[in-house]
Amino acid sequence: MAGDHLSNDDFFAQLTNLFEHNRNKSHGTVYLTQKRLTYAEVEIPSPTKIVDDPLWDLHPEKPLPVLIRASNNKSSKRSGTDRPGTDRDNVEKIKLSTVVQPDKLDAFYARYAEACKSGMSGLKKRDRKKGKKDKKKKKAIPGETKG
Repeated sequence: MAGDHLSNDDFFAQLTNLFEHNRNKSHGTVYLTQKRLTYAEVEIPSPTKIVDDPLWDLHPEKPLPVLIRASNNKSSKRSGTDRPGTDRDNVEKIKLSTVVQPDKLDAFYARYAEACKSGMSGLKKRDRKKGKKDKKKKKAIPGETKG
């Protein structure tokens, strides 16, 4: 499984491509996950150690790397639907992952934040006009004595 992970630079290049691909499609989802990567040789503590410190795994003896994953939402045509908006093409799921060493986390997260911000630039702003009109109507009804 370790051979499947991309280098950090390749991960950012592919992540940028993934965001761009979804922006061009004008729909889609990108899932970003991260978790602590544990080593295979981690020993299971004795029951007395668990009783003494129930959060023993929060302070490991050596710092642990972080596994970062990104994937798109696989979309497929729904059979038998002729509604507008269901004319999507079949898209294969894209999976990306990289391992970040503890000493490189700060630099990685700075670059990761920039990549995520640039990927969110294509999001559409939510239309709030309808909600504002409803609130104005509700406020005008109770005190209908104008003028």
